[in-house]
Amino acid sequence: MKFSLFSTLVFASPSLAAGTGDWATAYTKARATIEKLSQADKVGMVSGVGWQKGPCVGNTEKVDSIGYPALCLQDGPLGVRYPQNVTAFPAGITAGSTWDRSLIYARGFALGEEAKALGVHVQLGPVAGPLGKIPRGGRNWEGFSNDPYLAGVGMAETIQGMQSAGVQACAKHYVGNEQELNRDSQSANIDDRTNHELYLWPFADAIKANVTSVMCSYNKVNTTWTCESEKLLKGILKDELDFQGFVVSDWGAQHTTAGSANAGLDMTMPGDNFSGGNILWGPQLTSAIESGEIPQSRLDDMVLRILAGWYLVGQDSSYPSVTGWTSWNGGKGGPNVQSDHKTVARAIARDGIVLLKNEKGALPLKKPASLAIIGSDAIVNPKGANACVDRACDNGTLAMGWGSGTAEFPYLIGPYDAIKAQATIDGTTLTTSVTDDPTAGATAAKAAATALVFINSDAGEGYLTVEGAFGDRLNLDPWHKGNDLVAAVANTGKPTIVVVHSVGPLILEPILALPTVVAVVWAGIPGQESGNGLADILYGSSSPSGKLPYTIAKSAADYGVDVLKTDDSYTEGLYIDYRRFDKEAITPRYEFGFGLSYTTFAYSSLKTSSVSSAPSTSIKAPGGIANLYDTVATISATITNNGTVPGAEVAQLYIGLPSSAPASPVRQLRGFSKVMLKAGESATVTFALRRKDLSFWDVVGQKWVLPTGKFGVWVGSSSRDLRLVGSLDS
Repeated sequence: MKFSLFSTLVFASPSLAAGTGDWATAYTKARATIEKLSQADKVGMVSGVGWQKGPCVGNTEKVDSIGYPALCLQDGPLGVRYPQNVTAFPAGITAGSTWDRSLIYARGFALGEEAKALGVHVQLGPVAGPLGKIPRGGRNWEGFSNDPYLAGVGMAETIQGMQSAGVQACAKHYVGNEQELNRDSQSANIDDRTNHELYLWPFADAIKANVTSVMCSYNKVNTTWTCESEKLLKGILKDELDFQGFVVSDWGAQHTTAGSANAGLDMTMPGDNFSGGNILWGPQLTSAIESGEIPQSRLDDMVLRILAGWYLVGQDSSYPSVTGWTSWNGGKGGPNVQSDHKTVARAIARDGIVLLKNEKGALPLKKPASLAIIGSDAIVNPKGANACVDRACDNGTLAMGWGSGTAEFPYLIGPYDAIKAQATIDGTTLTTSVTDDPTAGATAAKAAATALVFINSDAGEGYLTVEGAFGDRLNLDPWHKGNDLVAAVANTGKPTIVVVHSVGPLILEPILALPTVVAVVWAGIPGQESGNGLADILYGSSSPSGKLPYTIAKSAADYGVDVLKTDDSYTEGLYIDYRRFDKEAITPRYEFGFGLSYTTFAYSSLKTSSVSSAPSTSIKAPGGIANLYDTVATISATITNNGTVPGAEVAQLYIGLPSSAPASPVRQLRGFSKVMLKAGESATVTFALRRKDLSFWDVVGQKWVLPTGKFGVWVGSSSRDLRLVGSLDS
């Protein structure tokens, strides 16, 4: 019953996409062009040509008569997969940890510039699915946060950056692909309200940002394959959210010829089963149209949507072609497209670091006489940063997870590399033990005044298994018995600083119980500039400003969800991560939004406006009903740096719905603002609340409803450190 409403609702089936707003010109061009195409042209544009039958991971047929290229679709969300001489950016989860809109946009723009220069038309990212409800989930690190608001900002800024640079973005994986185990058979049975308020939310923001494509995922939702679900593709994406672009299957996620087409799939990839068989479109699509199983109008709609995306970002004019490199020749022979993008990569690696603990003035380091550098995570894999295909090993420092969402490192600055460079300047003596052997680590620590211990936790995509982990993590402990390594070092009595590279939360209780652990630095998944970004924080050239994009619990059981071998009924509903911790009054170890600085900040002068009484409309635009994104209230506060050094603070706004709304989370993130302040400086931060931010999804009325009554308002430094409290009246 909980999900039957979602799966059986009757909805109007849209015909051809309207092509309004920002898409109007693109659709005008597409409608004129489609008249020039033969049936064979159209079928070739929507059907992948087959695995490894073109230079990219996905390829379509070209149409010379209209100057349309063989479309190149290529991974991935942190860099262009396979070619050499690209930038390996920090992962999405580290970009999310910055809580910095401008940096996330800059990362997207740089990704787009590199993809375009390589001749890639559609870059397969960014990632909103998995959202990250399951801490052990293998691909959580590819996305930005398990909070839908923060994830939505990450999606929108990245897409706008990528498409401004000229490449088409692809929002993936839609939807409910929250684990790797049984991802190609599990049904995510999500109730309608939960889907809209959590999992669909960042995809709506992606569509509002005019993303040209959405990738449907491997799994089922409410017992129907996502790429065969008329409700998900036509009903929600194309009707409710007014999505103007095209839906592409994940590679091999299509199951039928007519069923997928009639449900709303617009492009199939790679076009076969990776070995030349099970071709469901191409000639089969032509036959199904001729027999009447699929209407001609459906094929025309597919082509129109694909052409519109091509025109929207200007790829019809002087767009580069794939030259020299292919995905199958080791990525050799292509252009060097890195430009100065290492600057953006370093800034995100730096500002995505979250300082979790800092006692006894442990950090920043001030020209220490001696340091011990301990742990295999301190150095680059001795066999090379790219030694393991698709990064499917955990040898050396962890700078990206594994799977199709990876890229080739042009270089990798390990922590030891950057610390050694600074130590040379400072005259610091370094002692090293760059294995994970506890005895060797303790010996190195005894020879230095302070020890830095590096540990990690890896994860990735389920087609690869690393140290027994089939994509999803086996547990929430550090890999390679990292707890034992830290304990051995800390038990020497030397002040111990722990640096963690991790794809997601770890249970840190064993480490935090050690009295000589004076600092914990959460360095995320930082990409090629890993060591440099870390050194910027360790040595204080920048004050840490990252905030957690998820909750770190005291016990894995506190999350209330885990990887399942069976279908997932999503019985937790809206209550994942901090929403669950608040509802159940569970004390986290480090709450969502938490992060320390080398300075301190004061909050004051909370001001709230009234909520606009302007009525809702029924006019649709990309993202949903048009005025869902109108500002209906504003809230402001003053932030003061009352410490002694410059620093950036992320002021966070949380909203609680009034009692007239159905049961809802205690509070939910609905705004944030990152502000850089000199010591003693103040600034006003203003949060614009959209109608959607104050609304709930009405499953009976099938619409967003702005409730009446008193909204709770909290502004603070994290989801638990709430400095200012007020209310809004509607």
